Amino acid sequence: MKVLFAFGLLGSLLACSSPSVEPVQEAEPRILVFYKTSGYYHASIPAGLVAIRQKASANGIQMDTTNNAARFTPDGLQPYAAVVFLSTTGDVLAPQQQSAFERYIRSGRGFVGIHAATDSEYDWPWYNGLVGAYFNDHPAIQQATVRVVDKAHPATAVLPDAWTRTDEWYNFRNLHPGLKVLANLDESTYTGGNMGANHPIAWYHTYDGGRAFYTAGGHTAESFAEPLFMQHVMGGITYAVGN
Repeated sequence: MKVLFAFGLLGSLLACSSPSVEPVQEAEPRILVFYKTSGYYHASIPAGLVAIRQKASANGIQMDTTNNAARFTPDGLQPYAAVVFLSTTGDVLAPQQQSAFERYIRSGRGFVGIHAATDSEYDWPWYNGLVGAYFNDHPAIQQATVRVVDKAHPATAVLPDAWTRTDEWYNFRNLHPGLKVLANLDESTYTGGNMGANHPIAWYHTYDGGRAFYTAGGHTAESFAEPLFMQHVMGGITYAVGN
């Protein structure tokens, strides 16, 4: 009995003296915002960088920025849950960098394209599939109404069914058939649209193992001061980052 009591007392003392185990804290996800241009440079890019950083930080997401395509290597992309192309234009990645980005997406990571991301990499068919379409042309900046058709997505959940705002409205070509359209542009509310009743302006899809979201808004610096537009962008980033 004394031996059993001694062992029981020893066990109780060890249990009391053992350090408490703290729960493991997961690191905040990190995104890379890429804004290289080899064509038209959008003056709204600096405003976009500031606004996205503020919104990402408020949502527990860390952010790095670069216009240096040399970051597109397996090691350079490894820290990021998603990569954002912010109004990139023209040919921005060399073939080896393109291959690294393809492997990155195939590993289950995310992509976000904003505005002129569709005005990029016209000779890279894989990218056409990822971003979802290529820019064709646009009329003058003007007010138009966006018709939200899917509100079960974080990029559109907070938007009104009819969202009226001012921007540069793209017409597209080479739309990918697997796109899940979130919102269409109502061509009856402005001049210069040439796609008809089905004019997608924001969409998402899974692609080659990863997740992709695109919004055509963001030509003007004022766009990035619009609370609803930034909630829309942040919803797309949240989707691309995943769980």
